[in-house]
Order: sequence, then structure tokens, then C-alpha cells
Amino acid sequence: MASGTSIEWTESTWNPVTGCTKLSPGCKHCYAERMAKRLKAMGQVNYANGFKVAVHERALELPLTWRKPQTIFVNSMSDLFHESVPVDFILRVFEVMRKANWHQYQVLTKRAERLEELNAIIPWAPHIWMGVSVESQDYAFRIDHLRRTHAQIKFVSFEPLLGPVDTLDLRDVHWAIVGGESGPGSRPMREEWVVVIREHCRRAKVPFFFKQWGGVNKKRNGRLLDGRTWDEMPSLPQNMNRLFAVG
Repeated sequence: MASGTSIEWTESTWNPVTGCTKLSPGCKHCYAERMAKRLKAMGQVNYANGFKVAVHERALELPLTWRKPQTIFVNSMSDLFHESVPVDFILRVFEVMRKANWHQYQVLTKRAERLEELNAIIPWAPHIWMGVSVESQDYAFRIDHLRRTHAQIKFVSFEPLLGPVDTLDLRDVHWAIVGGESGPGSRPMREEWVVVIREHCRRAKVPFFFKQWGGVNKKRNGRLLDGRTWDEMPSLPQNMNRLFAVG
């Protein structure tokens, strides 16, 4: 079985890589780091070294065994483009995604420079979505790196949103997710920051997904914006229905 998840914009997770290192302010209260410490304490073998970067051969081909088509968030507990992940292993992860083409995959990175560097050798496919994280205006440059890749569905995760993103170029972007930070020490997100991004999405005709307000008690704070939920998703390429039928 795939690993189920409470993440609102996906259905399951797959972690052929675990562990990471902090790169920018959005990493300060990393949920994956907290979870890795708990899993290590529970004796989970993949987290024997806590949150140190590790690749897991035995997890590599798991999507091939999951026959039910689903949307899979790749490496919810790591960053596939971390500098410690060998290029060969990254390419093998993509090859598994190409083979198990009855699923759709969501890959998310903060290491947009390495993503662009490897773009030419990555075996892209329509059912592999590629995204970058942007927590404030200072990191909007990651979108430029994403834009120059050959991914057919490109998305931006503004989560945790820690500051305004007033200047935003959404050319060739197909989806935007916005969410506040949650958990211990969570930093507040202002409504006007969210609204500005939503309006950029409206003008650019980019589907907008509002995940949560966040906070220590994220369930209590909910995910309503202007009295409603925003669960817009990108349009699939024309051949996606055929791909899903294969599975």
C-alpha cells in the first residue's frame, strides 16, 4: 500500500530519499525533521540516522507495486535535489515514475538551481509534476529556474508563506499552493499576503489552492479564505487520461 497522508493537495507519499539540511527561512521549523526524530525513536529503519540524508534502494520501486492510480507526493521527508543525493539515484527515481505511469507524481524542491542543472538529462513525462517552494519575495527566483525546465506541469508552493510576494511572474506556471506554517513555533501569515498571490493567480489564470492558515492548532484555524475553500487543481495534459487507463 502507498503511504497515506493528511496533506490536502495530494493522496499519498513515497520516500525513496529521507533527510535534508536547512537551506532558507522556510526550513526553520521543518515538519519532516520533527517527524524523522519521532520515527527514529520508534525504531523505524529508514530513520536510524535521524534526519541525515539517506537513499533507500528498497523503496525505489514501490510505485510499481501500487496498482490503484493515485497522486503521489515524492519525498515528503526530503528534497530529491539535495546535493547529497547522487545524480544517478535522482534519474532512477524519475525512471520509476515513468514506468509506473498510471500514477501522477508531485516533486517539490527548494534547490531550484540543481533542478535546472539536471533538467536536460531528466526523463520528463506528462504525469510528473515539478514544483518549487517560495516562502517570500526573496526566494521568488526559484520560479525562474523551474520555468526553464521541461516539466509539463509546473507548480509553486508558497508554504510556509513568511512574507509578501508582491512581484510575481507566473508565466508557464500551472498551479499555486499557499499555506501558513503549522506546529510548534509557527510564524504568522497575513491575509493580505495570501490575497495578493490569489489575485496574481486570477490574472494569470493559474489554479489556486489554499491549504491552511497554520498556527499551533491548524485544524482550529482551518482553511477558509473569504468564506470558502480554494481547491483548484491544474488541468491535466490531453494524454493523461490515456496514461491512467494503462494502469
